[in-house]
Amino acid sequence: MTLPQRSTNTPAAVSPRANAPAGGAVSRILPFAAYIAFIAIADALSWLGVSERDLRWLYPIKIAVVVALLLTFRRAYSELARPRMSMRCAALSAAVGVAVLVLWINLNAGWMQIGASAGYDPRNDTGGIDWLLVAIRLAGAALVVPVMEELFWRSFLLRWLEERDFLSVDAARVGMRSVLVTVVLFGIEHNLWLAGIVAGAAYSWLYMRTRNLWSPILAHAITNGLLGVWVIQTASWTYW
Repeated sequence: MTLPQRSTNTPAAVSPRANAPAGGAVSRILPFAAYIAFIAIADALSWLGVSERDLRWLYPIKIAVVVALLLTFRRAYSELARPRMSMRCAALSAAVGVAVLVLWINLNAGWMQIGASAGYDPRNDTGGIDWLLVAIRLAGAALVVPVMEELFWRSFLLRWLEERDFLSVDAARVGMRSVLVTVVLFGIEHNLWLAGIVAGAAYSWLYMRTRNLWSPILAHAITNGLLGVWVIQTASWTYW
């Protein structure tokens, strides 16, 4: 009599990557898409007659939505789990961030721009500065936008153009075609398109050199933070 044999067919192990909240791509696209959607909403409200002064309060809502999405998908951002950078890497990132800032405020000739930017003017009816608006704008630009944009442009798109399974792509091995497409798209996202291309190239180079997403995030944060300080000191609101 033959004893029944136990089946050797066991369920395949589920990859932790497959369990990532909503997938790696969606978690990096949605925060960026929400940010862009609010720009479209602002344009629509402006067309309907809402004043630029009132539209300023849409920015805190936009940043709050982006932060909420980043927190929702935080477990999917495996490259942010270990924010370790050597002092040399941090210094390089800071230097790149400052260099991009200097170029950003100087690459402003007419042919280097797409349209005209209304910017973000935090002054009230009496000409004084609304410091709550300034604080929100500065925090959003320096702390939230760099994380959101680098997750989309560098972590996702740069590697996704190389291979659809982008999480398996080593940043140091990304090809020139993927770099060029990402850099150009990043540039034309901004009113100062040439400055945007330069910034995109610098941040992409950092990511590929260090293989650490925190490096372009730090550089991006320094650029945006110092730009905000410069805007406030010079009242160059169109740069915001």
